[in-house]
Amino acid sequence: MIPVRNVFHMLSYAFRSLQARGWADVATEDFDSVADLCAAILCRGMSAQLKRGLWHEYVPHEEELSTVRGRVDVTASIKGRALTRRQLVCGYDEFSVDSRLNRVVKATMLALLRSAELPSERRRDIRRLAPYLSEVAEVDIRDVDWDFRYDRNSQDYRMLVGICYLVAKGLLQTQDDGSTRVLDVFDEQRMSRLYEKFVLEYYRREHPALGAAASQIPWALDDSVGDMLPTMQSDISLSSGTHALIIDAKYYGHATQSRFGARTIHSANLYQIFTYVKNRQEALGPGHEVSGMLLYARTDEEVQPSGSYLMSGNRIEVRTLALDREFAEIAATLDGIAEDHFAKDGSLG
Repeated sequence: MIPVRNVFHMLSYAFRSLQARGWADVATEDFDSVADLCAAILCRGMSAQLKRGLWHEYVPHEEELSTVRGRVDVTASIKGRALTRRQLVCGYDEFSVDSRLNRVVKATMLALLRSAELPSERRRDIRRLAPYLSEVAEVDIRDVDWDFRYDRNSQDYRMLVGICYLVAKGLLQTQDDGSTRVLDVFDEQRMSRLYEKFVLEYYRREHPALGAAASQIPWALDDSVGDMLPTMQSDISLSSGTHALIIDAKYYGHATQSRFGARTIHSANLYQIFTYVKNRQEALGPGHEVSGMLLYARTDEEVQPSGSYLMSGNRIEVRTLALDREFAEIAATLDGIAEDHFAKDGSLG
């Protein structure tokens, strides 16, 4: 089980806004569940947003009016017999707090509020903020279109909406009676994505000289014909000088596979990282050293994946990261990986 405090640290790297000084004390709080943590982040984030001002946008309206406002819809006025009432159907845009961004935050907070599992303190926090969102329409969180576009003025909402998405997709479960139950942990798929993002953003922030990126790897084709070939998308690629390391971050309930009573590394994972490494090596050419690593989140199973293999001239490692330890130990493990691979290049300072 991953401590909720560590989930906050992972979220803080995935959403850089949480690394600001104003969030430092959240990391020291004790939370009953991940849902409690997400509710605290939303409440803290919206409190800060209220001080800056809630996001407004132009919201389209259409109604019958006795005076002209905006655009007159003559066809609708005739069909609806508005003219007999000496009115016109007018369409106009109103600069309103009832924006899509505020709607999704309000919908998430209300969904959390409907759960009896949320601590009373957090429920009070949500109720305290509710009046400030009274002009924001209520929407069903299950019907939200998550395709949001952000500009310079709405960037502060990116992290809030990201938390809302995690809550909606990973924490909330509707019961047969229509009530909402808050789950204690993310499902494996959501946690896997968060794990990948955390490792990538950790290296971006703590080891900027390594140029961490989730880069694509080109196929080494003899005839340049690559129709229908799948995209090779790495989770984390690090590089310095002539050395490159490709990391695939894996989060599974079972970190190994069983075959004929023996525990082995997931074969598909090994084939994938080997393919990535060999194609990246071919692209960089002689004089470069490309290594690969499968970095599994440690489970409570007796057998953990581990090993270091030299395959056709390239090093492939398998390691685990214990997410249930103090975060300082997690950071030390990630720093150790960078040290092992890049200290000789002098890029770690």
